[in-house]
Amino acid sequence: MLIDEKLVGILTTAKPKEARAFYEGVLGLTFTMDEEHVMAFDAGPWRVMLQKGPSVTPPFGTAMGWNVKDLRAAMRDLLARGVVFERNGLNQDEMGVWSPMPGEGVAWFLDPDGNRLSLNGPI
Repeated sequence: MLIDEKLVGILTTAKPKEARAFYEGVLGLTFTMDEEHVMAFDAGPWRVMLQKGPSVTPPFGTAMGWNVKDLRAAMRDLLARGVVFERNGLNQDEMGVWSPMPGEGVAWFLDPDGNRLSLNGPI
């Protein structure tokens, strides 16, 4: 039923100005809307919505992630834009990539509200 519908990822922000600068300027998503209680960004065929709230308690683990064609290339691009990748105690390489299976990897970073985001893809 939902396989042909547009997926919307929804997170919360208590820092709308910083969040817009991050999602639009750093991650390169297309800003589409800013209303009193929500802002939205398009990301290819998907949408990221940020609910505005007085505070944020980030969920445990990864809140949202992107599958990328080349993990290290995507990481280098984000590093050049100021993104800091996390070290979380897993067996990560020098860039911060954890490889749960040969040839595939994942790396994590935080948005301005502390929501954990990830890049996943071939290494």
